[in-house]
Amino acid sequence: MFITFGFLQPMEMGVVLVIALIIFGPGKLPELGKSMGRGIKEFKTAVNTDETIEKDVKKEA
Repeated sequence: MFITFGFLQPMEMGVVLVIALIIFGPGKLPELGKSMGRGIKEFKTAVNTDETIEKDVKKEA
């Protein structure tokens, strides 16, 4: 039994990783990972900030 991660099976994730290595090369992958991590973190911060503002507005009303 394989553990599934959403819609990607382990074999599919391996194929995606190999394609990424071919396209970007092993030197660029850490940079891409950092950039994606920062983007996700900023997105989460923005969403949480918006939710906090909406809650504050509802409390004032």
